[in-house]
Amino acid sequence: MKNVSICLSLMLLSFGLLAQDSLISNKLDIKISGFLDIFYAYDFNKPKGDIRQHFIYNHNRHNEFNVNLAFIKAAITNDHYRANLALQSGTYVNDNYAAEKGVIKNILEANVGIALNKNKNIWLDVGIFPSHIGFESAISADNWTLTRSLLAENSPYFLSGAKVSYDVSQKWTILALVCNGWQRIQRVDGNSLLSFGTQVVFKPSDKTALNWSTFLGTDDANVQRRMRYFNNLYLQSWFSDKIGIIAGFDFGFQQERVKSFNYLAWWSPVGIIRYKINDQWNTALRGEYYHDPSSIIISTSSPNGFKTSGISHNVDYHPYSNLVCRIEFRFIKSKDKIFVQSLAPNDDNLVVVSSVALKF
Repeated sequence: MKNVSICLSLMLLSFGLLAQDSLISNKLDIKISGFLDIFYAYDFNKPKGDIRQHFIYNHNRHNEFNVNLAFIKAAITNDHYRANLALQSGTYVNDNYAAEKGVIKNILEANVGIALNKNKNIWLDVGIFPSHIGFESAISADNWTLTRSLLAENSPYFLSGAKVSYDVSQKWTILALVCNGWQRIQRVDGNSLLSFGTQVVFKPSDKTALNWSTFLGTDDANVQRRMRYFNNLYLQSWFSDKIGIIAGFDFGFQQERVKSFNYLAWWSPVGIIRYKINDQWNTALRGEYYHDPSSIIISTSSPNGFKTSGISHNVDYHPYSNLVCRIEFRFIKSKDKIFVQSLAPNDDNLVVVSSVALKF
């Protein structure tokens, strides 16, 4: 935490100096922003230990108040280049960045972008940036539900590499990227192969978006390399000013073993319907299923792997535009007894999660 404080102080000082320069040159736009998510969760399985469930990475503590995610971000924009630097902390960071060594896990974003043409609709961005996969981000206030779907929790939230994005028109955007691996800042030790991804977004109107994202690569060292091929599809649409839906589907394949011609598959559908009661109140209902019988993504020792369905309901209150108070009831059930409990594993899990989150 001392190192993070030093980095944060240096970041604010450097961007303060840049801000003074921007006032003189009037060429740079520098914005400081942040986010803070305080939560309390009660898991009726009453698990022992710090982490409620090993496949959950957000709001993953039982019967305690804690910080899920806190970050401060500095963003520079210019007609021809841009940059972002954000430092983070919280239980989300401890859980989801556990594989990263040292204080590098406290970097939420660190990237620089350059416009590649005069129209400034083709950009090259390099560094650490949010993943191009999925409709849910690490920032809970931006998501329709408080907790993340099983689909989102077990696909990349972040990547490290280089990407080229092209705004073809107001309706079409395409992206191609090369990265260090499946949700990796640093490559897996012993892996010399970079990974790749694509994204196509179609927005026929301001109320509807269709997305197709892919990942091609490996999460293994060379000696045990298994290739992974992954697709993320979703539709997000508002039928009216009050009712919106999200329908998502993930599916992927991975080699059974190194140099094998046999592939193991996993897939997951999710559906969310959101109702805007008024300017201050929203509610959402989610149904989901995750099918990973070979424990490719979610590791279990059960004979049927991870075959889990779930339902959740949340209510959101926005007393101010940048402040949201939320509560969610979530129930998930698996084919086997895989959920952590105080005495013995259980085949279902009920949890109540609450949060107060502020964006500034």
